Amino acid sequence: MNGKYLLALLIAVVAGQHPCAGQSTAIASAAASIVVPISMAKTVDMNFGNAASSATAGGSITLVPDGSRITGGTGVTLPATAGTISAASFVVSGAPGFTYAITLPASALLHGPGTASLLVDAFTSSPAATGTLSPSGSQTLLVGATLNIAAAQTPGVYTNAAGVPVIVNYN
Repeated sequence: MNGKYLLALLIAVVAGQHPCAGQSTAIASAAASIVVPISMAKTVDMNFGNAASSATAGGSITLVPDGSRITGGTGVTLPATAGTISAASFVVSGAPGFTYAITLPASALLHGPGTASLLVDAFTSSPAATGTLSPSGSQTLLVGATLNIAAAQTPGVYTNAAGVPVIVNYN
């Protein structure tokens, strides 16, 4: 064989063993971690208790997440027989140590006798906008709101059959 031919063959074989300087390859591995879905269960319904409305002025009752009540305006009084008073209570469950976002409704209507209704708004929660699940993977979420009462509000029991939606999602 010709020496030039062997040299060219050797150069071609060696050149084929080395990729071009403009190209590089790396390999990454892939992994995933599936966590338990977040869930929530109601343990206590929201109840503003008993209130009296003035014939001439309206007002409000703010139910604080800790279960206490504060009146606003001049037309609402809280009788000595308070009735059932409770902030809504939920148990949030999920992956231990994870944080979650809390979404509260803007408002809700309570329907009473005939066509009478009451507006509930200004919802608040404890924890506030974000909660953190305990090492056991749970946390109690308390929700309060403001009940707006008109002057000469029709006496009776007011309820909300549709409920008040509270939403939690992992951050």
